[in-house]
Amino acid sequence: MKKSPPGTFDFGFKDCNSMKKILSIAGSDSSGGAGIQADIKTITAHNMYAMTAITALTAQNTTGVRMIANTSPEMVEAQLDMIFEDIRPDAVKTGMLSGCAIIAAVAQRLKHWQAQNIVVDPVMVSTSGCALISPDACEVLKEKLLPLAAVLTPNMPEAEKLVGHAVSSRSDMEQAGHEIANQYGCAVLIKGGHRLDDAADVLVAPDGGIRWFEGTRIDTDNTHGTGCTLSSAIACALADGLPLGDAVAQAKEYVRGALSTGLDLGKGSGPLNHVWRSTGKITR
Repeated sequence: MKKSPPGTFDFGFKDCNSMKKILSIAGSDSSGGAGIQADIKTITAHNMYAMTAITALTAQNTTGVRMIANTSPEMVEAQLDMIFEDIRPDAVKTGMLSGCAIIAAVAQRLKHWQAQNIVVDPVMVSTSGCALISPDACEVLKEKLLPLAAVLTPNMPEAEKLVGHAVSSRSDMEQAGHEIANQYGCAVLIKGGHRLDDAADVLVAPDGGIRWFEGTRIDTDNTHGTGCTLSSAIACALADGLPLGDAVAQAKEYVRGALSTGLDLGKGSGPLNHVWRSTGKITR
């Protein structure tokens, strides 16, 4: 293989015909740190081909969201059909789905196209605890989309929404994981970063198997887009053929690197460094 010139980075892309394709179904973040933009960066950093179906436009930056304009369900359906008709994804990740009709449209088209390796990030509750979708939309999400998933990636407040009771300890996380896995027939990764002192997450399989992923909390305020990035990285690993437990472990390692390399942009909670493997530690 021809070596890259000095001072450049060899991304190591495979032959175009063997490159894995990942579809992100999510909202756009104008500041680039979360949503579709974070997903594209994550997928590209994994040497894979990113495709998108945009469910909403947001006007936001690191300090907050000013405006949201939802895409019509018909437009979401059209995006999905055009993708599957031409370049079939090896894995799918869903993020922000804010309305009943959009959720129903996404679920219907994914079921129609028999999509594989679906990673659902059930974006229901913000880091500050604010509800991001209506109760009606939450019910449609649970009824139509969650049963299609290979794995769900809720944080602890979102897990509470799914099971209807408090999730505040490790035992609570395991119990909630069993309830969710049993109800929807999929694996569930409950992320403990919102409330636990460490960065421990638990993966519960439909057969009852449990695997904890331990980690120390990284001292940074720049966590904007962490959930989006993790779910996209899991989708990449599943597309590459890794078993789910190994996919989660690899994704968590990628996110840890993206958090720890010192990226500090904006006046609020800044974004991750999605290309940390190519740039290394950020210096100023």
